[in-house]
Amino acid sequence: MQISLKIEGLDTVRKLMEKLSGPQLTQAMAKGVNDAAYEVRRKMQAEMASVFDRPTPYILRSVQVKQATPETLSSTIQPTYYGGKGIDPQQILRAQEAGGTRHDKRSEVALRRAGILPAGYQTAIPEKPLAGSDDGRGNLRGPFLVQLISYFQAFGEQGFRANMTAKRKANLQKGNAKTAGVRYFVAYGKMRDGKTSHLAPGIWAVVGVTGADVRPVLMFVRKAQYKPRLSMEGIAGKADADNYLAKRLRYRIRQAAGV
Repeated sequence: MQISLKIEGLDTVRKLMEKLSGPQLTQAMAKGVNDAAYEVRRKMQAEMASVFDRPTPYILRSVQVKQATPETLSSTIQPTYYGGKGIDPQQILRAQEAGGTRHDKRSEVALRRAGILPAGYQTAIPEKPLAGSDDGRGNLRGPFLVQLISYFQAFGEQGFRANMTAKRKANLQKGNAKTAGVRYFVAYGKMRDGKTSHLAPGIWAVVGVTGADVRPVLMFVRKAQYKPRLSMEGIAGKADADNYLAKRLRYRIRQAAGV
């Protein structure tokens, strides 16, 4: 989303504008544009918090303002990716604005590459997550996800040393004084015959030593089609961006003129 400077609604301060030097005027205008940009940013974050189910702080904080300068009197408000391990927020939000399917997560790519996640499927956390597995926002905790991928030897060639050894699996299954042992397995439901065909497709956990406590960990679901839920034009409308911009320009010009 981009806000561009429009010299409208400034008749009441036109005489003041004529009194200002070129640098004074452009600096005042840049401040006015940035005021409006940060207002739109606040509205965008509020809209995201309203329409999304428990959005992560990472997504909300990703909305950044590229500030206007006296030389470039326009400002851009958009999700920004700074690299690292997270997914580009623009990829996440693009499906929410335009609809369609979401991109695969890195964990899904790894599980599919290892032959665990079937083609045409993505993953979803069960309604009642395995204790300690989720972050409370509908996502698996990073350390738990690493453990899961490691358990199924799903790390690629560069990360193969992170794959769990048979000894580590045995220790995990034994547990300790504070944590019950756990063993993970994959079920494919009706897609394949076998002892686990009665279970929904996904990764399951056997907790404890009896083998009777079986809990869902990560379900395999067909790729969903998302309906558009986020409208950039609608956000600009709610922020009343044009009028707010004109208002802040008038204020900043009066401020620069000492009125």
